[in-house]
Amino acid sequence: MASGQQKAQENCKAFDVWRVTQTDDDFKQIVYRGQLNRIEVAKGVGCGKSALKQNPALRKALNSLENELRERGVLPPLTESAKQSVDKPKPYDNTVNRKLLDSKRVSSLETENIELKAKVKELEVQLERFGELSEVLSEMGFMPR
Repeated sequence: MASGQQKAQENCKAFDVWRVTQTDDDFKQIVYRGQLNRIEVAKGVGCGKSALKQNPALRKALNSLENELRERGVLPPLTESAKQSVDKPKPYDNTVNRKLLDSKRVSSLETENIELKAKVKELEVQLERFGELSEVLSEMGFMPR
């Protein structure tokens, strides 16, 4: 059984072989969000997607391939914000889930509020009508029991 380092080297060699066999049209077919689709690259190389992230040599080779493809016009150029955050991990926001739940709750409460306002308006109209009827009956001497 191969050690982790041997497997990493094998993955790098497999990546180099895969890269050489691909044409610009092949690369264009696996572009996703301005970069090569990691799942498709992993399938082509014959390794796991995690190897593309965890193997430093493989990650460096993939980044250099993408930069080369950007220079040739196969991939779109990086935006300024993307250039600044290339090596930085995306910050984790632990409030996202809470904000989502809050917005759903606010939405349902707003809907319920609108429905209740309509019901109150309808009942006020009925009360006004029956109030007038009660007043007329009392003036005529017919008091409801």
